[in-house]
Amino acid sequence: MPINNQYKLSIFKGKEIRKTIYNDEWWFSIVDVVEVLTDTVNATDYIKKMKKRDLELSKGWGQIVTPLAIETKGGMQKLNCANTEGVFRIIQSIPSPKAEPFKKWLAKVGYERVQEIEDPELAIQRTRELYKSKGYSDDWIEKRVRGIVIREELTNEWQKRGVEGQSNYAILTAEISKATFGMTPKEYKEFKNLKKENLRDHMTDLELIFSMLGERATTEITKVKDTKGFDGLKNDAIDGGKIAGDAKKALELKTGQNVSTEENYLSIKESKKIEK
Repeated sequence: MPINNQYKLSIFKGKEIRKTIYNDEWWFSIVDVVEVLTDTVNATDYIKKMKKRDLELSKGWGQIVTPLAIETKGGMQKLNCANTEGVFRIIQSIPSPKAEPFKKWLAKVGYERVQEIEDPELAIQRTRELYKSKGYSDDWIEKRVRGIVIREELTNEWQKRGVEGQSNYAILTAEISKATFGMTPKEYKEFKNLKKENLRDHMTDLELIFSMLGERATTEITKVKDTKGFDGLKNDAIDGGKIAGDAKKALELKTGQNVSTEENYLSIKESKKIEK
C-alpha cells in the first residue's frame, strides 16, 4: 500500500477520530471510536474488558481488526483499525447513548467515500473546500491539489514496479526531498518547527512548486527508463530530485533569496495582511 494513503482526521461531536484509506474504503482507529463513545480515559483497557464480555466479538476480532499505519503525534504508527462494517459490530458491544448518532455519522462518512470512488472529482472538491475553510487562497489550493495528484501518480508507479512497505516509500520520498531541498521530510519539518502537522500544508508556493517538479521528474524518468526494483527506483528518485534541486539553486542565484523558509504559507499570508 503506497505511503500516500490518505491519513485524515474526522470530527464527531468535537472529538477526533483518525482514519486511513485501505482497500479503497475508510478504516477507523478503534481506540478513537471507543474513546468517543465511552469517554473513557483508557480505551485500551476498555477494549480488553469489552472482549472479555463479548466472547463472540473476541473470537472474531482478527477478522474485524487490521493494524494499519496512521499518523500520530509520535509519527507513523500501526493502530488497530476497522472498516465501517467492523466498527458497527464493535458498537454493538458498547452501551452508549451516542451509538445511534455515531452510526449515522459513520454511514455518512462511508457513503462519501463510495461517492469519491465513483467520482474522484468529489474528493478533490472536498479537499479544496477543506483548505478554503482554513484560510488558504485559491491559487495555493490549486497548487496543493495538483501536488497531491502528482504524488499519487508517482506512488502508483512505485507500487507497479515492485515497491512494498511503508518504509521503502518513505526512503524514496526522502531521496527526492534531499536532492531537491537538501533535507529529508523529517529534517524539513524540524526546520519549520513542525511536529504532527503535514509538511506540505505548511509550504509556500515555491516550495510546493519544487516539490511537484522533483516528484513529476522522477515519475517521467522512471517511465522512460522502465525502471523496476527498489535500487533502480532509488536512483531515479535522486535524479528527479536533482532536476528540481538544480532549478531551485538557479532561482536562488538570480533572486538572492532562499526558496526553503522556516515560515509557512498561512503565517506569511497573515503577516502581509497586518502590513497592509
